[in-house]
Amino acid sequence: MGCLLSTPEVAGETRRRPKNVGEIVVFVPGLRIPMPLDFAHPLDDGLSKSLVERLSALRTRIVVMAGGSTLADLQQALEDYLPVLLGLVEKGGQLKHNLQFCWINQEDVVEKTTMSDSWYEVLSVLHLMAVLSLSKANLLLLPRTSADGYQSKALEESKRASIDIFLKAAGYLEFAVQKVLPQLPLELRNDLPLDLREGVLKALCLQALGQGVEIQLGMAIDSIKASLAVKRRLACEMVKYWHQAQQYIMDIPLANGWGEKHKLFIQWKHDEAKAVAYYLHGLILEEGNTERSAEIAAAALQAAEGYLKESKKACESFHMTPPSSRNPPLWGASKYLAERIPKDIPSKTINGVSQNHEMIMQLAPALPDFLLSLKPDEYQLPSMDPSWNDLQVQNLFPTK
Repeated sequence: MGCLLSTPEVAGETRRRPKNVGEIVVFVPGLRIPMPLDFAHPLDDGLSKSLVERLSALRTRIVVMAGGSTLADLQQALEDYLPVLLGLVEKGGQLKHNLQFCWINQEDVVEKTTMSDSWYEVLSVLHLMAVLSLSKANLLLLPRTSADGYQSKALEESKRASIDIFLKAAGYLEFAVQKVLPQLPLELRNDLPLDLREGVLKALCLQALGQGVEIQLGMAIDSIKASLAVKRRLACEMVKYWHQAQQYIMDIPLANGWGEKHKLFIQWKHDEAKAVAYYLHGLILEEGNTERSAEIAAAALQAAEGYLKESKKACESFHMTPPSSRNPPLWGASKYLAERIPKDIPSKTINGVSQNHEMIMQLAPALPDFLLSLKPDEYQLPSMDPSWNDLQVQNLFPTK
């Protein structure tokens, strides 16, 4: 399932970013890459040789695969490593502070972050698992080229599958925020790279949920059975997810291309969500058949036009920010907006009001407030690997 897009030229060496990452449906932060680590010297006085060798082999496998492998293989390597790593967290005693875990950052101006706490390693692994999930969703949603050279839309099954993947990614991130970050001492939390700060993790979680709703909305738009009210509800929910994501990330000084790109993606999708929500809300208000409802509907529709223009600006800035990227052919809500708003809005006017965007936004009605329906999958850490339960380890680290 797909190859990795952004890795160091040689695993463990200086951070390198690609100049172009191709078509993007789902924003994927630059991968945080683990640096090589020698387990033997820090642990040789406390653990059996076989356990030290197993930890070393499993992590080295991740380092090598992060230098160039498939998403599925790297995901499996992380899942194999985590249960053994958890033994170091739960039974390692002081040994869990003997190792210097180092990862290359992508959204922080600081190139590498090293911490001697195994919970930092767990946090980094969960973050990478979430990013790989977003990468997989992006690949599923990109247009496919058929044998005769014609592009086709992502299959219906791929769209449905991507929603499950978004929920899984959100589950990793929510667990990281709620259960792993609190395990780190406050001074270490303050020294975390920006990639792993609570606000960025929460924004990434909400982004995954927002994109899941975006897929649902696109499917509803393509369905003749979905009512206008259902479409509006999904659009309004999408606005709330992107608004919350923007609130969490707006004051974090993300930099170095990937970070700037992350902020611009959220701004783009927030503006686009507001455009489609106001458009659908305006269509429903038009059904009121009164002069007042017609005026409010016109304000909503013109607000939609304004936000569409803003979203196009943010979209252009996003794709121009290095590493450069490009839009695939429009589909779903984006295609719906591009086709309907230019055709519908010019005929809508607000009597006696200028076309100033700020004035129109003052007159635009509030969007309906709906409860958010998509929730992250419930994630739990795997059980500690049984190799930690052998007699030798139990004697070294007795249960209190």
